Amino acid sequence: MPQDRYQTVQEFAERLKVSEATERHWIKEGALRAIDIGKGWRISDADLDEFLRQHEMRPRSTLPVEINPADHSDRRER
Repeated sequence: MPQDRYQTVQEFAERLKVSEATERHWIKEGALRAIDIGKGWRISDADLDEFLRQHEMRPRSTLPVEINPADHSDRRER
């Protein structure tokens, strides 16, 4: 079994383009699994992957193929 790599909150925040405070909030509420090694939180690649899977909106394969502009009226026309 390959060994997980652990990265800091700062490294993952940069990777996800979110603030460190947001990521620490996710850790505190239990949404993102992390370990505290004394010098700060560390998150494994596997735990980040699981977090992202749990927060998916829908699989990419179910995205609409074609959007009909007539179905989306412009509200400014009213």
